[in-house]
Amino acid sequence: ASISGLLAVGASAYGAHGLTTEDSFQDAFKAGGQYHMWHSLALLAVALFTEQRRNTRAAKWGHLAGGLFLAGIVLFSGTMYSLGINGELLVPGAAPVGGVALMAGWAALAFAATRKD
Repeated sequence: ASISGLLAVGASAYGAHGLTTEDSFQDAFKAGGQYHMWHSLALLAVALFTEQRRNTRAAKWGHLAGGLFLAGIVLFSGTMYSLGINGELLVPGAAPVGGVALMAGWAALAFAATRKD
C-alpha cells in the first residue's frame, strides 16, 4: 500500500509539473492518479482489515479484494497514465477491465466485512 501511494504521488507530481500533452490527455492522466491514490488507501484498509481477521474466511475475501485493487490500479491507472504520456492506448480494453477489477475489489471487501467468521 505504501509503495503504491508513493507511486501515485510521484505520478501525480509528474502529471502536474512535467506532462506536456493536450488537455484531454492530461485529464486522463489526472484521473489515473486519483484512482491510483484512492485505491492505494483502499489497499492500506485491506491490510488493516485482514490483519485483524487473520486465518478467517473474511481475511481470504480481504486478500481477494486487495488483489483486485492492485490489478485495477495497474490496468486502469496504468492505461490512463499511458494515454496521458503517449496520447495512445498501449493495451486497448485494459482500462475497462481495470475498472471492473476495482469495482469487484470493493464488492469483495464489502462481502468480507459482512462475514461473521
